[in-house]
Amino acid sequence: MTDRIIAESVSESTIQAPLTAIDLTEWVFTLTDSEYQACSKNHIAGATTLTPEGKRMSINVEHVGNLMVQHYVEDVAERNHCRLVSLSDSIGPEIGARVKLVVIWEFSAEAIDAGTTNFINKVEVRTAPGYLEALEERGVPFAVASEAAQKALSAHNAEETPLFARDIERKARASRWG
Repeated sequence: MTDRIIAESVSESTIQAPLTAIDLTEWVFTLTDSEYQACSKNHIAGATTLTPEGKRMSINVEHVGNLMVQHYVEDVAERNHCRLVSLSDSIGPEIGARVKLVVIWEFSAEAIDAGTTNFINKVEVRTAPGYLEALEERGVPFAVASEAAQKALSAHNAEETPLFARDIERKARASRWG
């Protein structure tokens, strides 16, 4: 992982369910393909698997500025806090233009009161080896790429966060996690 942040976004949404009824790690690793697609017009596919080491992985395909294929591996896996790290493929705008990015997806839940929870969804995109060289080959300044990525990421996070919260709320109210 490098220290060069390309874009980052934080969005929050209210869940009308108590914090004790929510399990974010179970939510993300049991999210079905159709549920994932329902949380953004730009979500194409979602599935889960295991790494060879036995860690859970969420595989997501979505369009956020470019076509993104993400392989989110659990880093922090708690009931009210989950952090996933992906060495992601970013493809486009030309089909042959493919680079690697590090995407960190972190989300948490905090009690507002006994029956209401705040959902915080944070996404950070960082450079991976070869990214800056790929920009240079295309004659694209880092600042231009970063600005475009920031715009796409902020819009995407603003759309998906309340829809993620709605899905979590529905499952929490159905006592999905005990």
